[in-house]
Amino acid sequence: MALQRMLSGGPSKSSKVYLAIGVLSLVKAIAVRNDRERFRRELVDAGLFLGVGVALRRFSKMKAQKRQELESQVPDWAADLITSEATSKGLQTLAKRRLGQSEPEPKTVRERARSVLSSR
Repeated sequence: MALQRMLSGGPSKSSKVYLAIGVLSLVKAIAVRNDRERFRRELVDAGLFLGVGVALRRFSKMKAQKRQELESQVPDWAADLITSEATSKGLQTLAKRRLGQSEPEPKTVRERARSVLSSR
């Protein structure tokens, strides 16, 4: 499961995993260099993993740069408003209402009785 968590992360984490696998494939290719067919397959695998790793790293850098550009365009007061605790709670409440989800039901008889009495 640790590998799945690593791969489900951002592109930066995934790029490190792909680069590591590519380096291991390259080392494996060097280890089997006497067998031409396996050597070629391992080199192809290493090249593919290294290529994907480099592409993911470039994508991660581009994504971070775009995010920074967008954040620099938003006024400070708007950023503070969006990230405030009250806004977060309000959005959660609104989403629950829209989705038709209410608060979780009380589990014990005592909690149910209290909720019935307090609502009247």
